[in-house]
Amino acid sequence: MHAPDDGRESELPMDAMEAAEAAEASDAVTETGHRRAAEAGDTAAMSALGALLLRRGDLDGAEPYLRSATAAGDRAAANNLGVLLHQRGYADEAAGWWRIAAVAGSAAAAHALGRHHRERGDEPAAEYWLRQSAESGHCLGAYALADLLEHRGDIGAERWFRAAAERGHREAAYRLARLIEDGRETDRRAVPAYGELTQEAEAEQWYRQAAARGHRRAALQLGTLLEDRGDVQEAGRWYLSAAKDGEARAACALGFLLRDAGDEESAAEWWRRAAQDGDGNAANALGALHADRGELQTAERWYRVALDAGDVNGAYNIGLLCAEQGRAGRGEQWYRRAAYAGHREAANALAILLLQRGDASGAEPWFSKAAEAGSVDAAFNLGILFAGRGEERMAHAWYERAAAAGHTEAALQVAIVQLREGEEQAAERNLRCAAGGGSPEAAFRLADLLDRRSAEASDAGPADGGRTPDDESTEWYERAARQGHRRAQVRVGMFAAARGDVVEAATWYRAAAEAGSRNGAFNLGLLLAREGSLPEAALWWQRAAEGGHGRAALRLALLAARRGALAEAQGWCARAVELGPPEVAERAARLLTALQEELSA
Repeated sequence: MHAPDDGRESELPMDAMEAAEAAEASDAVTETGHRRAAEAGDTAAMSALGALLLRRGDLDGAEPYLRSATAAGDRAAANNLGVLLHQRGYADEAAGWWRIAAVAGSAAAAHALGRHHRERGDEPAAEYWLRQSAESGHCLGAYALADLLEHRGDIGAERWFRAAAERGHREAAYRLARLIEDGRETDRRAVPAYGELTQEAEAEQWYRQAAARGHRRAALQLGTLLEDRGDVQEAGRWYLSAAKDGEARAACALGFLLRDAGDEESAAEWWRRAAQDGDGNAANALGALHADRGELQTAERWYRVALDAGDVNGAYNIGLLCAEQGRAGRGEQWYRRAAYAGHREAANALAILLLQRGDASGAEPWFSKAAEAGSVDAAFNLGILFAGRGEERMAHAWYERAAAAGHTEAALQVAIVQLREGEEQAAERNLRCAAGGGSPEAAFRLADLLDRRSAEASDAGPADGGRTPDDESTEWYERAARQGHRRAQVRVGMFAAARGDVVEAATWYRAAAEAGSRNGAFNLGLLLAREGSLPEAALWWQRAAEGGHGRAALRLALLAARRGALAEAQGWCARAVELGPPEVAERAARLLTALQEELSA
């Protein structure tokens, strides 16, 4: 069906071929007009016709018109003649014409002349002419001057990158954003005034301008900035834009976003594309993906691709793969390769292998190399190595270094030394760090420290069932108990028993006892005995006594004596005397004497 004709034209727009044909026809008409005027001696027409032919690539046709216009004093023609001669390979003659045009005020010629001098290594002359061009408002001149100044480390580069960026130069906008993001502007105040942008916001603004003009690295950086800010969807759009333009790092980053969103297949496709373009990080990601699926041969193949791309992580990952498969010898070979290339975690892994083999002297230099390169695990392992040799000062120094970098177990070891030396405030800081990092032992020790401090403040003893601990120490005791810390489980059980919550107390005592806590087993036995379950209580006391609990042995001796099993009671008494503590040993000795008298009567 057709709409009623209202007398207006209703044609479709021209397609690309029609548009090209129309432009070509327009150029032909323009060229004809210029030729006629040039033949009549019009200097401007000669210059324009020469420029048109130069753009077309007709150097032979352009040169006579440009020379004629230049001879008549046309500075644009002199600049274009320089371009033509430069294209023919006559750089010095080209520079001569550019100089004439630049002196006559041509900003484009000054830019070209400045570039010429920079290529020749004459930076003072290059700066002079590029500055002439930039100060005349020439966009390319401003960018070239900024590039030269940045190369020299001159802070004035930022001004000219900004000038070029404001005129639409996308590379200038990108590099200006990098300067701002790197914080290399020495005159910027730390706190922006009203209406000013923060450094991050201004960098984002320039990245956006460059990315919108098709600058793929700007799109990548913009995506990274947005991802760090949590704006994952928009970050993904910019990564996609850059990846489609061939930016391998953007394809790799897009793959990680897709993986995090649960789309592993699409992630693998982008990683594959990036890896094929030489991105080692993407190849490693593909290797890890296949390793997680159990496809170890495919994983190793991608790790090798990463290594071929110059990413030493590939060698380290192959080493991990070999270790997982029980091929320690081959893994060592790959760890060495990565370690010699400066991979700190590979150096640490190699040192661990050597240490497991009993080669402590061979392990130490690799631990040291990894630790000096920043490996926190290696610093901690050095602490263990020196502690094993009895070199406590060296061990403590390395533990402190690892703890300062946030290593949980190292912070715990430092705190233990500080507690021993009475430095409670410093110990508390390290215990909080370690406990916050997930160490149950640190959580228990922190709770105990807070509990003792609270007890001292209230002139009471530590919480042992007769006093309720403060809320924070209770919280840390419970956190340690939930993480399976046996002493914390016993302590939490005691708190529950003090509240009269027998069921919860029994739960915690049982958890500790089943994990091997003799105190947990003894306390569970006491709880069961009070509830009238003496046979089960005896079983737990026996477990505790066999683990070295003197009170449990004395309880068993009393039970046996009441049953009339005097020989068994005598045996448990002897065990209680052996295990102690002193008051238990004293009671057990008296009972043992009485049993011996009874048996000999």
